[in-house]
Amino acid sequence: MSNNVTLIGNLVEDPELRFTPSGVAMAKIRLAVNRRWRGQDGEWQEDTSFFGGTLWREQAEQAAESLQKGTRVIVSGRLEQRSWETPEGDKRSVVEVQI
Repeated sequence: MSNNVTLIGNLVEDPELRFTPSGVAMAKIRLAVNRRWRGQDGEWQEDTSFFGGTLWREQAEQAAESLQKGTRVIVSGRLEQRSWETPEGDKRSVVEVQI
């Protein structure tokens, strides 16, 4: 089984380029994906979802150099869930796209 997804949206901020301790480039991105549909009353409705993603190596460096807030992008990758606990003891979870 596979959990691949393709999302089309706009970057909500510039890619954030960082490097791992071993020197591997990684870039974090966040995008807004709009969904539009016609409701039962015939009126158009719209919903926006926000997704985070991570790019690696050359792809990360290219994204940081060429993409900026507002850029329309097509992102394909696999979904990955991450969980953690805050210093206050609150449990958090997020689903991200590994590109």
